[in-house]
Amino acid sequence: MPRPAAHPRPASTAVSRAAGLLHRDRLLAALDRATLRNVTVISAPPGSGKTSLLRAWSDRASKDRRVAFVTVPRDQQDAQQFWFAVLDATRQTDPIADSQRQVAPPAFAGEVMVDTVVSELAKVSGGVVLVIDDLHELNAADALSQLEHLLSVLPKSARVVLSSRRDPPIRLHQLRLADEVAELRASDLRFTASETRELLAASAISLSDSGAAALYEHTEGWAAGLRLAVISLSGHPEPDRFVDEFSGTDRAIGEYLMAEMLERQPIEVQSMLLRTSVADRLNGELADLLAGRPGCEQMLLALEDANAFVVSLDAQRVWFRYHQLLADFLRLELRRTLAEEVPDLHRKAAAWFGDHGEVVEAIRHTLAAGDWPDAAQLLADHLFSLTLDGQEGSIAALLRSFPAGAAAAHTELALAHAATQLAQGRLEEASVQLAVAESHVESAPPARRRRLGIAHASLRLALARRSGQFAEVVEQVNLLDTSTADGSSDLIGMDTELRAVALMNLGIVETWSGHFADAERHVTEAATLAEAIGRPYIEVACRAYQAFPSTLVSIAKALERGRHALALAERYGLSDRPMLAPALGALACITVWMGEFEEGERWLRRGWEVVQADIDPAAAVLLHMATGMLHAGRGEHQSAVEALTAAVQAQSLLTGVHILAPVIAEWLAATQARLGMPDEARATLDAFSIGHERMVGIDLARAAISLAEGDPAAALAVLGDVQHFMPPPGFPAYALVEAYVLAGLAHLALGDRNGAATAAEAALAAAEPDRLILPFAMNNAAELLDTLPRHQTAHGALLADVADLLRGRPAPRTNPERLPQPEELSTSELRVLRYLPTNMTRPEIARALYVSVNTVNTHLRNIYSKLGAHDRSSAVQRASELRLLSTRLWGLQIQRRQATRTGVT
Repeated sequence: MPRPAAHPRPASTAVSRAAGLLHRDRLLAALDRATLRNVTVISAPPGSGKTSLLRAWSDRASKDRRVAFVTVPRDQQDAQQFWFAVLDATRQTDPIADSQRQVAPPAFAGEVMVDTVVSELAKVSGGVVLVIDDLHELNAADALSQLEHLLSVLPKSARVVLSSRRDPPIRLHQLRLADEVAELRASDLRFTASETRELLAASAISLSDSGAAALYEHTEGWAAGLRLAVISLSGHPEPDRFVDEFSGTDRAIGEYLMAEMLERQPIEVQSMLLRTSVADRLNGELADLLAGRPGCEQMLLALEDANAFVVSLDAQRVWFRYHQLLADFLRLELRRTLAEEVPDLHRKAAAWFGDHGEVVEAIRHTLAAGDWPDAAQLLADHLFSLTLDGQEGSIAALLRSFPAGAAAAHTELALAHAATQLAQGRLEEASVQLAVAESHVESAPPARRRRLGIAHASLRLALARRSGQFAEVVEQVNLLDTSTADGSSDLIGMDTELRAVALMNLGIVETWSGHFADAERHVTEAATLAEAIGRPYIEVACRAYQAFPSTLVSIAKALERGRHALALAERYGLSDRPMLAPALGALACITVWMGEFEEGERWLRRGWEVVQADIDPAAAVLLHMATGMLHAGRGEHQSAVEALTAAVQAQSLLTGVHILAPVIAEWLAATQARLGMPDEARATLDAFSIGHERMVGIDLARAAISLAEGDPAAALAVLGDVQHFMPPPGFPAYALVEAYVLAGLAHLALGDRNGAATAAEAALAAAEPDRLILPFAMNNAAELLDTLPRHQTAHGALLADVADLLRGRPAPRTNPERLPQPEELSTSELRVLRYLPTNMTRPEIARALYVSVNTVNTHLRNIYSKLGAHDRSSAVQRASELRLLSTRLWGLQIQRRQATRTGVT
């Protein structure tokens, strides 16, 4: 039987920069590594650069690695021709072939031919790599089966590279289990951004960085797309403009995709691709709807398996998209061949996405269908939900697709513009758009008038809260309550969301205004509602405002709430949202007050990362103040002045009164005085005092100014009876501690060490329940505390912590949740523990507690055992870390134990 002509081995073509191609060293090295295994599979769409890579790689073959290169011709169905081509390519790798080896076998037998190829591969000195390119064109089942056998019996010195547009239909599982299969996929062959720039440079094309980035994005790194773009760009007078307009509608791209992809598909697949191209993403159900036939999911799966520019978007392969250039090309073909169907296809897609809760996609398709009034209504109906979902950016993008000027006469669009401007902190523009919307509400159809009125009131509410207009917030909340009172069925869902947001906004303003009891009630109710209706954005925002100490919330509870808000945000994937700024600022303030400056700085850093000061100036006020506190505590007075001045400026953006305003004024004035700026300090206080009643914070600042000016007597006169600085029950003693510290410094300056010691002891007593260390640090009270010998104080542990902080050593961390918890101490053991920081002897402790020395000894043994301590000093250290020496926590433990004994919970 005569041997058919073997398919010739393709001539090697050197990769040339002059031709606009690149030696892609990254891929060449990857192929070098891959061919260390027996089999390498290169599977990628047409135009991915598979053949160019293989030719460049084979041109680098050396005496240690010979390459036999076979290209399968289109639709090869003859196994005999395929194997003769393989045999010839293998023999051509050996230049010393004798004539005996060129004789063809008398008759073709697949198994014999495979054995012959194996034998020839084994004879090649130095090893050989058999490259089979375009394997997807081999449509001979027996040849594929024989190829599978060849791979299983390869000589040790031989390797095989299979290049195809789809995964080869041969079984490789045994080789994969043996780790003898390497793979290069489309993602590996895709050009990187830097390779795109290199290609442009090698082709002498001058393109801006943004233009190069846009070209890379349009092509998604597809080699053929880049190559065709480079050809078109050569000599183009405006390359950046060309890139802006470059898409799958480009003639060269279209011809390539038509020839290499679309025309190769069956008619039903072509029809499906054209009609489904209107959607940016689709699943089987949507594809069936658009294509008007079942079975589209199987087509999409098959196309992805065939590397036909279809990409699955999830691990389950339910959602798909088309390569950007293919999508552009298909949409052009759809308009060219089926233009009359395009609007209806978009309407079908809009209805499907709307039914499945994908509102943004539904609006986009409604706009694409040319039905922009319907799109405006749909946007208005879902405006609040989209805003709550944090999709302000999507709303803004949709608005740009409406006709220019449409908002001026359309209530729905004016409301949408107001929502986006409000989200961007452009309060004046938002107010203008709300006025436009309000002027058109009454002219709306009666069926929509009430819904639009509620949306308008809701946005007014948000605007009032951002501006700090407390009275306006209350007015809008009452309006919303009235508007939604009848519980109409079409407003039930909207009513719940609006009520949650209204309560949240009201509670936030009440927090900043110092109405803590009302704020606690409203924010808690809003958070509960949000959790019930599945609105994590509202829930987290509410929890972030529950981290402030008040008469109802202790410092310990506030810390717990702040950390809970952050954990909740992490769980919902909201940990980078601006709404967390209040919680982070509150945690920073609390930890700075407790002398934990490093932890406070960490909270502040996170707070500044998430806050949007122009959108939420109230939260920025808090962060500026906490920053000033931190600098003041560290003795960095100039930085403290700058931060507190920034807090005053942020406060000026609000029209309402901020609860922190007097505190900021006090600390700014006191810090200015410490910097030798008494006139500026008084000016700060005078500016604040206008229109305000006398406040304790202002008295503290005046006392600090008098001390800084060297007039301690005047400071004491301003302070008067320090007891009037006593906080309301349950509220942290911030002002009281500071007042005692200032009084002690004044006594010390007057030479009254006894008075100074008494004030210092009182300051420690007021500070200990919540470890309020900051006033000692910001007033540099080391000399004051020296008047108080440790053995003469009942607050030895706190005194030691404060002294360490003033010497530059950080105060012990006070987050007991992060420490191993000991066995709980009994009430009697806690009472004994309180005396350990003092220098009192065991008999003295026994007399103070009216118990025997033996009882004290027993309690001490139990304390050491439970705390894991070996002596009195280590027991005090451990108890301090666990905050067991805090008066408030100690009292709470006793109360809990007593409640347990009496059955009270």
